[in-house]
Parts: sequence; C-alpha cells; structure tokens
Amino acid sequence: MKDKTVIITGAAGGLGRAFALAFASAGAKVAACDLNLAGAEETCALIGENAMAAAVNVADEASTEAMAKAVVERFGRIDVLVNNAAIYATIQRKPFYEIAVSEWEAVMNVNLKGAWLCSKAVFPYLKEQGGKIINIASATVMSGSPMWSHYVASKGGVIGLTRSMAKELGDFNINVNAIAPGFTLTDASLNLIENAQKYGVDRGAIKRPSTAEDIVGTALYLASSAADFVTGQTIVVDGGKQFL
Repeated sequence: MKDKTVIITGAAGGLGRAFALAFASAGAKVAACDLNLAGAEETCALIGENAMAAAVNVADEASTEAMAKAVVERFGRIDVLVNNAAIYATIQRKPFYEIAVSEWEAVMNVNLKGAWLCSKAVFPYLKEQGGKIINIASATVMSGSPMWSHYVASKGGVIGLTRSMAKELGDFNINVNAIAPGFTLTDASLNLIENAQKYGVDRGAIKRPSTAEDIVGTALYLASSAADFVTGQTIVVDGGKQFL
C-alpha cells in the first residue's frame, strides 16, 4: 500500500480505527473520516504525519463531496475507499414491528445511503487511475439475526449495492467488494450485547471471539494488487459460523 491514499469512514474508533492503523502500517496515507472529528483526530495522532482527519456526515451529499475534495487537496489522489461508517452501537434490539419510522430511516441513511454517497463522491477521482471500494456489510445478513431488522436490511442493501457497482465500475478498473464481519469485539459490541466475549463462540469453527484485527487482513487484501481480479464479492469473516 506504499504511496496509496485510503479513505476510511467511521474511523473515530472501533473497526474503523483498526482499518486506519492497519493501512498506515502497510505504508498508505490515511484519511480518517468521521462525524466525530475529535475521534478521527485521535486516530490520526496514533498514525502520525501520513494521516489526516476530516469531518463527514456520510448521509449528506455535500459533506461527502467536501470530504473527497479535502483528501485530494492534501494527498493528491484517492486510491481506496473503505465504507465503514454505520449506526450500530446505539441500536436497541427490538422486533421489527416496534421500530419507529425515524429510527429505520436513520439506519438506512447512514449504513446504506452513506456507502452510496461516499462512493459517488470519490468516483470522479478513482476513475482517472482505477482503485478499490470496500464496503463493510455484516454476517447478520446471512444469519438473519433477529431483533434488529433495520440493521440487517441495511447491510443486505450494502451487499446488493456492492454487486451492482462492481458491474458498473469494471470498465474504469475499479474493484468493488464487501466484507461481512461476524460479531466482533469492539467497544460498540461490548456495550451492545451481554457476555460479548462468549457470544456465538460455540457456533464457530474457530472457537474464540473475533477482534478488529481479524477483519483488517481481508481489507488489506481487497485493497491490494493481489485482488485486482476480485470484484462484486462478499467475504464473510466470522470464524466459520455461517457454514456450520
């Protein structure tokens, strides 16, 4: 990833911060973007001079366009976009018939519309030299995890968006893929589910909880030249739960 520029949304903490640190360690210049600018700046402080923080509301078109422009002004190009920003930590699990319309729309706006708008914002720059878009979906789409249907539906939409965009962007030498993590031990997850350290461990082929570091390797692969012929795919990273 040397001399590549990578935008990571939702980079103020959790999985987004782990992505930022991993790409920086691989030699990339990192744009840590988040609605929480202070958190994004903390991420950049852990990286050093090859990082910039940018405030972005991924559900707002003008904000995503300003983000892309700021990154190009700082680093001169964009090579990779990781659409990681999502509403997750604040979700209260409940039956689908108890979800308020406003809550449904908020989740869709960030998790699905946000990935679309950020991709749309970086396309004018990626199309000049090719690049990679990596969308973060969720293994909950495969399991049909109950009691948060808006989250599951939004991540299912991310997978559909990934496949459609891959077909459209192949002619521009842009690869579009998705990663579907299983339940991963981030601060958000620890606050969301009781006994998070043990959640789903017995259902996996690899019987230990997943950490953010377990997910970043797949992102590095998909962003690299090793994955130049991989597009439209969703890679489930969950320790083998979905095939058991």
